[in-house]
Amino acid sequence: MISVLLAAYRGEKHIARQIASILPQLEPGDELLISDDSPVNDNATYEAIKKALPCDDDPFYDDINVEYSMGPQQGVINNVESLLEDARGDILVLCDQDDVWLPGKLEKTRELLNVAKPALLAHSAILTDEALNETGGRQYAKPGLLRNLVKNSYTGCCMAFTRALLPHILPFPENIPMHDQWIGLRAEKFGQVHVVDEPYILHRRHGDTQTGQGSTLKQKLQWRWSMAMALKNSPPWRGGPKDRGG
Repeated sequence: MISVLLAAYRGEKHIARQIASILPQLEPGDELLISDDSPVNDNATYEAIKKALPCDDDPFYDDINVEYSMGPQQGVINNVESLLEDARGDILVLCDQDDVWLPGKLEKTRELLNVAKPALLAHSAILTDEALNETGGRQYAKPGLLRNLVKNSYTGCCMAFTRALLPHILPFPENIPMHDQWIGLRAEKFGQVHVVDEPYILHRRHGDTQTGQGSTLKQKLQWRWSMAMALKNSPPWRGGPKDRGG
């Protein structure tokens, strides 16, 4: 069973297109969980989501679980954490509100996580502008604990992981800069990452994207220090033997 976890925030502009790219890839028993962290008096994202979903009496809902909820109103990290706590799937797939999935993303995710059996899978993305015109770039995950501590290459929208990873990443430590780097580093620390170069999404880059754009050198150094301390103070891996394969 796959849980697709879509953290939304004022996403009315692009979220319907993203949902339309997800729904055909879900299989019976899968779920799509949407947590909307928009201000409580802003219904635009909710209305866009409602229009993108099938009607309640559509047979689609007989086999697929789609749930909408209001977010905790405490920022993107806490919003993602709330989704992870609610997810019921064996495989958890993070999802941005303004990307578009390419056909076969979930099929390949199931295959690679079931065959290679890592805790975390990371794939690449085709970079686009806001209108989904390709800009000629790619987003790649580059393995390596120290490399990703210094300069993170893990992007949540390009990541999927097994339920076995949850006890090693939750609860998120305080003061970490982003959840995706924390998830990637925890999996890296114990050799539980499988990276593929194939792109499975169109990844929009635009001014509304919630990232650390415009951060100062001092902020970046503080973030790296916070992440290093979180890793240092994290509990040891409680799973089976280290898997350095893949």
